[in-house]
Amino acid sequence: MPDDVARALWFPIASGRDLPYRHVFQAQLLGRELAVWRADDGHVNVWENRCLHRGVRLSVGINEGSELKCQYHGWRYANRSAACTYIPAHPADAPARSIRNRSFPVRERDGLVWSGEAPQGEPPELVGGEAWSLRPIPVDAASERVVAALAGRYVFQPCDRLVGRDAVVTARPRGEFVVELRAHQDEAETGVIFFVQPVDAARSVIRGVLRQAPDASLQMAVLQHHNERLSWLRDRVEAEAAKSPAPPPWRVEPLPVSAELASLPQRSIGRQAALRVRVAEIWPVAQDIAAFRLAPILGELPSFQPGAHIDVHLPNGMIRQYSLTNGPQETRSFVIGVQREPASRGGSRCLHKAVRQGDVLAISLPRNNFPLRRDATRTLLVAGGIGLTPLLAMAKTLQSGKLPFELHCFARSGAHLAFADVLAELSPSVRTHLGLDGDGTTNVLKKILAEWTPGTHLYLCGPAPMLGAARVVAQQLGWPETGVHYEYFGNSTPRDASSGFEVALSRSCLTLRVPPDRTIVEVLRENGVDIATSCEQGACGTCLTPVIEGEVDHQDVYLSESERRRGGSILPCVSRARSPRLVLDI
Repeated sequence: MPDDVARALWFPIASGRDLPYRHVFQAQLLGRELAVWRADDGHVNVWENRCLHRGVRLSVGINEGSELKCQYHGWRYANRSAACTYIPAHPADAPARSIRNRSFPVRERDGLVWSGEAPQGEPPELVGGEAWSLRPIPVDAASERVVAALAGRYVFQPCDRLVGRDAVVTARPRGEFVVELRAHQDEAETGVIFFVQPVDAARSVIRGVLRQAPDASLQMAVLQHHNERLSWLRDRVEAEAAKSPAPPPWRVEPLPVSAELASLPQRSIGRQAALRVRVAEIWPVAQDIAAFRLAPILGELPSFQPGAHIDVHLPNGMIRQYSLTNGPQETRSFVIGVQREPASRGGSRCLHKAVRQGDVLAISLPRNNFPLRRDATRTLLVAGGIGLTPLLAMAKTLQSGKLPFELHCFARSGAHLAFADVLAELSPSVRTHLGLDGDGTTNVLKKILAEWTPGTHLYLCGPAPMLGAARVVAQQLGWPETGVHYEYFGNSTPRDASSGFEVALSRSCLTLRVPPDRTIVEVLRENGVDIATSCEQGACGTCLTPVIEGEVDHQDVYLSESERRRGGSILPCVSRARSPRLVLDI
């Protein structure tokens, strides 16, 4: 195993030239394989080189600019955070957001990419001036043997004259894995630093950096000279190493992930204010609609999928949910759109009137109950008013992945059409429908949904009347339920809480009475059983709970008709029991 000294050091593991646009580079250090890739925003990621699903190398994955996609089963990992953002078998982010690949510290300077197991401080300063790196040379020998050979045998040319054999060479060790050589001839002097990258117990890579770049006319000759000398040195060192017993290879344990975590949704508990963010910018995006850019106070924001939302804890004590409009490249901040409602109960009015740039807000981690499938042959996005916000994130993701889609935006007028500048960037995939009444909206929906083909998916978000009409039209035109996805702003369905019932929690071994004036969630919390919730209106699906026994009185707008008929789930924030007793899998 590598010792603690090696673990605490920075090593150059690649050069900037190794990381071209949309490429993944495989590096090795201290017995570990690394996937190294540059995102479109310029950030360099150094990760353990395996997908957490089946251990397939990420270095043969696809660099999509903001995510790295494993080619085996399509798992995706986000730039900067290394968090899993998409699992095809579980398109919602519940299981994915619990999974994070192992990442390593990284610095890029002087044309080299530096990393390490747990490096201390900063990478070493080079000799000054503009560094000029040589071609790396792999050597099948231990690093200490390579360092000794470089310090005792290497000869190179001084300055711009290729007369190295007449030069006086001085070796100056700069650490256990670094050798600095200086060559003098007459009044001329030049130098090179060699960093020996310990790949494994018996393998190394030599990375050389010249003190200054040669004249353009001599660069090819200089490269050829060093390549020949380093190749000669490598052959000698490998021949000597072959005469000695090979040391046992270093073995490092990869980051484990359980099969349960990779395959089952994970629940977050309660409406927790997990993050603090600063309001970096507020600007109008339509009549009565403002956008808020929320930046992290410390560190980086967590990754999320298109369709996700956050709970915003407002200064007046209220908690409201807002969809994230970010595209896959927009990882430095969260952007939400907030419409001021005339009949606001205090949420949107508080954000519009009380919150100012520079204020600090508490928010939840992103959660997604409206996930986007990325394996559709065609995607239709239909937005009504402020319902555009989660669909913007979907459209940006589809555009980034060059996947076919149409975004249909319904609004009262052009002045009410939000994020017009973003819609312009999504052109020509955007269609706007302005000033339509109910009948006009239904007629347009019939044209949009006129032809369903296998592999087509529809996403709806907007006011309840529009969503209801769109779902009816889709059903009449033969769309399968599995191809229609929707998210309501809230639940305006009249609720019947006239009767009480008993609820039994199978895993908690607890039976409770739910009176007519209380919800299941309220009773559970009063008795110390917390449950993940968000909207608490039966619209978002966060609190969806399996039902083992009993008949449910569904009062939500989240479940489809077939899901209601099956009776295997309940939204306990609003729904109740038709039978005297419900048994829940809690």
